[in-house]
Amino acid sequence: MNDKIPGNDDTSADRVTTRVALVTGANKGIGLEIARQLARAGVFVLIGARDRGRASAAVDDLARQGLAARALRIDLEDEASIAAAAASIAAEHGRLDILVNNAGIVDAEDGPPGAASIAAVRKIMNTNFVGTLAVTQAMLPLLRNSPGARIVNLSSSLGSLTLNGDPTSPYYSARLIGYNASKAALNMLTVQLGEELRDTPIVVTSVSPGYVKTDLTGHQGFLTAEEGARLPVEHALRGADAVSGRFVEASGETPW
Repeated sequence: MNDKIPGNDDTSADRVTTRVALVTGANKGIGLEIARQLARAGVFVLIGARDRGRASAAVDDLARQGLAARALRIDLEDEASIAAAAASIAAEHGRLDILVNNAGIVDAEDGPPGAASIAAVRKIMNTNFVGTLAVTQAMLPLLRNSPGARIVNLSSSLGSLTLNGDPTSPYYSARLIGYNASKAALNMLTVQLGEELRDTPIVVTSVSPGYVKTDLTGHQGFLTAEEGARLPVEHALRGADAVSGRFVEASGETPW
């Protein structure tokens, strides 16, 4: 096992304790910024992406800033790629300390329950929830090898059943049955996985980064990718005070 950061002259003991993170969908947007901020904190980051070329370009972007990362092909709709990614991490590092489930999609054919394209809803659910579940299952053995692993699920306030049902909420009118349901399902993963792992040091958190200017939002958000990455990174790096099974946003707890 060699977790040495290239160009770093740390001792062997330091190398062994260097944290290793996988960020899915990390070739651009908020995922890339999460990877950048984790790398700045001294974490060795695996840039997960469907397209190997784009992942490599993101690694080069970080390298120009003296930050260590490696490209890793992982497609949430391809279980073989997920298994291969887990095997690669096991061979090179033997463990995983941080998993940031960031990858996700939207679809223009999504919409209210009475009008949304079933194909679009199915694709969104398969990627945002089923694919994330598959990645998490594949990485769990590696996370169990960490002395204190963190799983951060990139959720959204649109996944809150409470806010979806509150006419006074700004999210009430955002009726995207596929996307909203996929994030509600992701929150269920946080709740159930947090309970399943309650007797382990692994902490699972749903984090709503806010309305971020990315390709996913059509760059219509209020926050830059750098700003949106801060809260997920904070929870990925949180120490012994971390509490599992929470749903949080910048202003505090988000109602389920």
